[in-house]
Amino acid sequence: MATKLFLMLILLSHVASSLSELCHPQDKMALLQIKKELNNPTILSSWKPHTDCCKIWNGVNCFRSKNRVGYLTISHDNNLRSKFPLSIGNLPYLESIFFYHLPNLTGPIPIEPISKLLKLKTLTISSTGMSGTIPDFPAQMKNLFNLDLSSNHFSGSLPPSLFKLPKLEMIRFYNNSLTGSIPSSYGYFNKKNLPSLLLSDNQLYGKLPLSLARLNTTVIDLSYNKFEGDASMLFGSNKATREIHISNNLFKFDLGKVELSKTMTTLDVSHNQIYGKFPMGIENISWLNVSYNRMCGKIPKGGNMHIFGVNSFFHNRCLCGSPLPNCK
Repeated sequence: MATKLFLMLILLSHVASSLSELCHPQDKMALLQIKKELNNPTILSSWKPHTDCCKIWNGVNCFRSKNRVGYLTISHDNNLRSKFPLSIGNLPYLESIFFYHLPNLTGPIPIEPISKLLKLKTLTISSTGMSGTIPDFPAQMKNLFNLDLSSNHFSGSLPPSLFKLPKLEMIRFYNNSLTGSIPSSYGYFNKKNLPSLLLSDNQLYGKLPLSLARLNTTVIDLSYNKFEGDASMLFGSNKATREIHISNNLFKFDLGKVELSKTMTTLDVSHNQIYGKFPMGIENISWLNVSYNRMCGKIPKGGNMHIFGVNSFFHNRCLCGSPLPNCK
């Protein structure tokens, strides 16, 4: 009798355990398949079939109200050797993917499974060994607002249809091997989102499209590329721009004729062929570098100008005044 009672208690405990599990069976199956596709890395050793994926699985977070996986983080593993897991498309409630510092995660971005994730808001694939071209993410991914593909080995041209993603606010493609010019469509992002466009440290080239005059962005970083010609369309007094970084290119335009936004805090135009005088309002900027250009005239006084040293101004054609030598 005691033995039967003991066995019944064990059975009831298993039933209670299964009923209290938060992890949805479909999500657990998908995660276990992802682990298999990633070649069972040590970092995922907590992903065990008989445990609750929403409670103790490393890098997995769930929506308690839905019992569905909403966030997936896999990062900092030099021993993980595989391609991007295709089964990630079987997590329909996923809102955030964060794959970071996985140098042996290789291959292209599998757009077909990722495009199934209609609730996805954040896609981070950064500091990996992944390569190939950056795909055009389909407009059906209407909730995507943060796209971080920085510090990988992606090549080819910029995907032209990103502007169709209505909520996209952050584009981080810096430190790759991207080539070609900026598509004219990039001037047609949703202005209400104030998207930030970070494309530095690539091999992009050519002239900027005039349509970028429409782009109302918070931060734009085109530094360390091979762009040329006019970049004045990036400026504008009615824009909400806080930072413009265009250093180490071949830009050539009159800086004195641009209009700075009232929100501007940072301007780095160093190492170009920019000429002219300083624009009005430059003294309100908190960080400035115009070195290695062809500018002329007297350095303005007042505002924040006293905080900038020689390095912010030297190697120009004929700038003068503090902190450079006095004007003659």
